[in-house]
Amino acid sequence: MYSESTPLSKVLGKREATKFRTARDITTVGDLLGYWPRRYQSPESNLAAATVGSYIVAVAEVKSATTRTMKARRGRMLQAVITDGTKDLEITFFSAHGHEGKLLPGTRALFAGKVSAFNNRLQLAHPGYSLLSDFDRGERRDLIPIYRAVGNLHTWTVTECVRMVLDLLDETPEAIPEQVLDRRDLMDRTSALRGIHTPTSMKEVTAARRRMSYEEAFVLQVALAQRRARQSQESTLARVPRPGGLLDAFDARLPFELTTGQRDVGETLTAEMARDVPMHRLLQGEVGSGKTVVALRAMLTAVDAGGQAALLAPTEVLAAQHHRSIGAMLGDLAEGGMLGGSEIGTRVTLLTGSMPTASRRKALLDIASGDAGIVVGTHALIQEHVSFQDLALVVVDEQHRFGVEQRDALRGKATHPPHVLVMTATPIPRTVAMTVFGDMETSTLSELPAGRAPITTHVVPEDRPGWLQRTWVRVAEEVAQGRQAYVVCPRIGDDDEPDADTEIFDADPSSGVGGDDGDDHGDDGGHDEPGEDEAPPPRPLASVHRVHADLVANPALAGLRVEILHGRLAAEEKDAVMRDFAAGDIDVLVSTTVIEVGVDVPNASVMVVMDADRFGVSQLHQLRGRVGRGGLPGLCLLVHPGVGEAPHERLDAVAATTDGFELSRIDLRQRREGDILGSSQHGVRSQLQFLHVLEDEELIEAAREDALEVVSEDADLSAHPRLAALVSARVDAEQAAYLERG
Repeated sequence: MYSESTPLSKVLGKREATKFRTARDITTVGDLLGYWPRRYQSPESNLAAATVGSYIVAVAEVKSATTRTMKARRGRMLQAVITDGTKDLEITFFSAHGHEGKLLPGTRALFAGKVSAFNNRLQLAHPGYSLLSDFDRGERRDLIPIYRAVGNLHTWTVTECVRMVLDLLDETPEAIPEQVLDRRDLMDRTSALRGIHTPTSMKEVTAARRRMSYEEAFVLQVALAQRRARQSQESTLARVPRPGGLLDAFDARLPFELTTGQRDVGETLTAEMARDVPMHRLLQGEVGSGKTVVALRAMLTAVDAGGQAALLAPTEVLAAQHHRSIGAMLGDLAEGGMLGGSEIGTRVTLLTGSMPTASRRKALLDIASGDAGIVVGTHALIQEHVSFQDLALVVVDEQHRFGVEQRDALRGKATHPPHVLVMTATPIPRTVAMTVFGDMETSTLSELPAGRAPITTHVVPEDRPGWLQRTWVRVAEEVAQGRQAYVVCPRIGDDDEPDADTEIFDADPSSGVGGDDGDDHGDDGGHDEPGEDEAPPPRPLASVHRVHADLVANPALAGLRVEILHGRLAAEEKDAVMRDFAAGDIDVLVSTTVIEVGVDVPNASVMVVMDADRFGVSQLHQLRGRVGRGGLPGLCLLVHPGVGEAPHERLDAVAATTDGFELSRIDLRQRREGDILGSSQHGVRSQLQFLHVLEDEELIEAAREDALEVVSEDADLSAHPRLAALVSARVDAEQAAYLERG
């Protein structure tokens, strides 16, 4: 008897087991059963789709076959004609050995290969094939599963390996409780695996996929429900703001009126922080919706209650920006104990890894003594020697940049479990929030504050004569009116990789992040397959230094103050550049995506993104949100190479709408959904195989309901050991980190 943990080397031949291990990191029976078919082929399929360069998989009959001696080399070649009744196609083997006894007239087989042309006739040169009598062992099959390539194994070799494994297994362990299977009308796991790998109809495939989709959703929801249950058992100090304290003083001097959404979310945070159960809340909002003000009011609540608040930011530029903006908003309230400071004030302290030693030592003392009521910092906050007097609130900005270990390390610096507020400027569809942030309550800011001006977005193809130069002329026109501009590039220097904060997409507009993870073919004969031809070298991406040099030399920008900003500059230099830009001493800032979030310069009205087709939708939306913040109409110009092609779909989408929630759905559709829980690299199976978080809302809700019921009755799953093992196996440390950071 074999189980899902049995090594493949004990079941398959050495050659096949080695191919699975090296090509796809598939080492066990369970790994192989989790390697799903990419699609299904009908035996009734025809050859009509065959075109030069296409890769076909088709069932056909050998119409004729002849062998002859070759003139240029020794041996005999086999030439045959196959047909499916609608079209004939020639096939050629340059060595007839091993084929002439199989490919006899009247034989039906599954053929696969790349279509080429010889003497103006279509042909398959040395195609892979499997006789249907061998392939189906005499059984009538309505569907043939087609798998992604495993090294140079043909898809039917993969199929035979999977069937061999299924034949050796009796039953696979069932993790979903029986009452849940019955309630949701789901087939058992063994039937689902057979329905996916050896189906007789698409109806069976659909039912099997539904069952496996539910399992994925259920396991995730159980993990989230367990975490929520653990959180509900924690107790902490209630943090209630004192009347006449910092919060009241701050509200009284606000130069603008809070939006209805900001007030409502603020009341929710105040109420939750006043409880003795730690708050765990996600605050999402449209770009420029005022999340920072909401977070600051929560931090003042913590300080009023005698505690401290820490704001964790992903970059030093963003941390410095938060420190400046919070200090500016608070004024003398941020100068507690200092000359000219308010009597009820506190201190706002910045802590980053590259601070000078003296400044760092002073910051650490203020944090440890409690003099710093609000601490803003980067990963430096979680280092071992950083000590808080009484950490009451943790605010994590741009949560997707951090892992669970980092957030927990900061929470661990509190004497009592702190309240936690997670912020994201990327709007999240409801189903994603249920799947990824199901252990947190969610608040949404969708209303933009007064004074935010509309932003117009245009796509600029570089190959259109004069369009790029017109872009720089347009920038100069804005500067002439006293405004400023950003120019964003994916690289720092010409020889550099893309900047660390830049998410570069595949250059092919039809592909998602990182491309596909393999074609559905293989070649036992070792001949070339589609995709192995040498691709032209990728075009060089725009760099900060090169674009800066070009702009300085551009007559349209003569006399303008053009400077650079990127992550490799020293902290003092980055801060100085941002201060100069905020003060209006720089006209055009050429930068990497280090200015993507949080940076607030109201006078900036133009955003130019170079190689915009290589950025994700959400990142483009974030970058666009840096302009139009001071009542001035915003302009965003998305530059791409053009090369005769239509603009990339994501550029059209960004230009068509400023609705971040709609763009987030587009962004998610263009990403592989498995990446929600983990980074899916070439050759690595996605964490989500069946679940589609945009389409499966009803299924996710059902799984969430069932998971909450199961966990409420049995929090540690002691009565469901198989479910507990599956949760532990699937939601490992890495996946848990992605659950946390979204």
